[in-house]
Amino acid sequence: MNQGYKKYIPFNPVKLPDRKWPNVVVKKAPIWCSVDLRDGNQALIDPMNLEEKLMFFKMLIEVGFKEIEVGFPSASETEYEILRTLIDRNLIPDDVTIQVLVQAREHLIRKTFEAIKGAKNVIVHFYNSTSTLQRKVVFKKDMDGIIDIAVQGARLIKQLTDEIAGDDINIRYEYSPESFSGTEMDNAVEICARVMEELGATKENKIILNLPSTVQLSTPNCFADQVEYFCRNLPNREAAIISVHPHNDRGTGIADAELAMMAGAERVEGTLFGNGERTGNVDIVALGLNLYTQGVDPELDFSDINHLKEIYENCTKMKIPERQPYVGELVFTAFSGSHQDAINKGVQYMHDTDSPYWEVPYLPIDPSDVGRQYEPIIRINSQSGKGGAAFIMQQNFGYNLPKAMHPEFGRVVKAEADRLGTELTAQNIFDLFSREFIYKRDPFTLKKHKIEEAGVNGNSVTRFDGSVFNGKEEVPIYGEGNGPIDAFFNALHHIGVENYQFVSYHEHAIGKGSHAKAVAYIELKAPDGKNYFGVGIHDNINIASIKGVISAINRAIDAMKK
Repeated sequence: MNQGYKKYIPFNPVKLPDRKWPNVVVKKAPIWCSVDLRDGNQALIDPMNLEEKLMFFKMLIEVGFKEIEVGFPSASETEYEILRTLIDRNLIPDDVTIQVLVQAREHLIRKTFEAIKGAKNVIVHFYNSTSTLQRKVVFKKDMDGIIDIAVQGARLIKQLTDEIAGDDINIRYEYSPESFSGTEMDNAVEICARVMEELGATKENKIILNLPSTVQLSTPNCFADQVEYFCRNLPNREAAIISVHPHNDRGTGIADAELAMMAGAERVEGTLFGNGERTGNVDIVALGLNLYTQGVDPELDFSDINHLKEIYENCTKMKIPERQPYVGELVFTAFSGSHQDAINKGVQYMHDTDSPYWEVPYLPIDPSDVGRQYEPIIRINSQSGKGGAAFIMQQNFGYNLPKAMHPEFGRVVKAEADRLGTELTAQNIFDLFSREFIYKRDPFTLKKHKIEEAGVNGNSVTRFDGSVFNGKEEVPIYGEGNGPIDAFFNALHHIGVENYQFVSYHEHAIGKGSHAKAVAYIELKAPDGKNYFGVGIHDNINIASIKGVISAINRAIDAMKK
């Protein structure tokens, strides 16, 4: 490749020094048109069969599309079949307009008009290629010859429309100067203006002028300049709806569409999840949810995005990548420790402040808004930090670990992830937590317990009477103190367990109603000067606390042996 780049001709941008679009803020969703059943379907290795197309069409209706391009009925029998099935079975809602595509060629236009008989609302979308390269290489015509093709096509379409004027059908027009982004802008303006004149477009009866980035040739800002230039210079601008149809050859289809809307485009043609020829069409799901994150109603319903993904994958046999915006399996997942910590703090902030706004770092959208679950937001591997495991324990299992405990538990989890060399599941993490903090029974295990409160000389005294197994035998213990934990500490002193200092205590309930249990987190300073946490669970909070003390002591003894 060290010399190959020299054979490519750089894109020649339109001159627009006083461009306005960079200062525009999009505050309203565009008119959306799905081309999944045409542009998307033609790009599949195995095109959808009739039943799959019908299933997909139904899904598009449920999402909220009001304009759906259903095919190229003059191109093949399968394309004709889906259109006739939708019409004959009365499957098209009255508020939905179907769109049919046709080249600006007489016999194809006539067949298209035969195919749409019986439909209520139809957009007849005709096109011919206008780019400099196609004129030179494919058609070997000058611009006047290309304009004549479009005008003749428009004239025939208007004639056929007039012939069925008495039928109960509402026909609208759409024209695309195919490969618009590779066409000289003055030529694009002229051919569209001539088509508008031929069709008699007015402010009350607008034509859709669709400007395709059929093959991406430039950076998105250059495409936006082209759209703004076109809108500025088009005669009778108020008689047209400006539409764009970006492809994704340079990987910037979404940016092309967003900047084009800033530049004056009022309508966007695209597909769910960006399916289409070569690198695909613009992804309408990503476009719509990008608007959503800016407080703009996309006017499409993506509240069950996994359902859309399932139908899409079943019908197209295409696999949505794990990193696909908003829908990929991993897009709401953080493995990095710093990311996990920030997400954990953001979720806690939302809970503590009851904020009406979504303010969670690293998550531009609330996963629940699109029907995603919180469980996979944080996933644990060797790169994860102290907050990630705590987040999983809280979100998945209801354990609200004290912040001071996060580093200690994080080290336990990280060591296990390093040992296994793979990701840990939520259940793996819970099992680690249980084994390390709840069921740490060596050397001490509580065997018997009795806690009583009594008044002595006007003061309240708590008495602990019970026994523990010390790894060799069960030994009785007895102690008094100003509370259950103090009494238990004093009881342990009698069997030589000394020099532990109480540091902190946290508790909460887990579960609800009669099945609720108390969880106690106990932090002790051990004889080695280090702090250790233990966790106890029991129906009785006093016993949970005592079990937490034993857990912390057992963990300290185990650590001091190593």
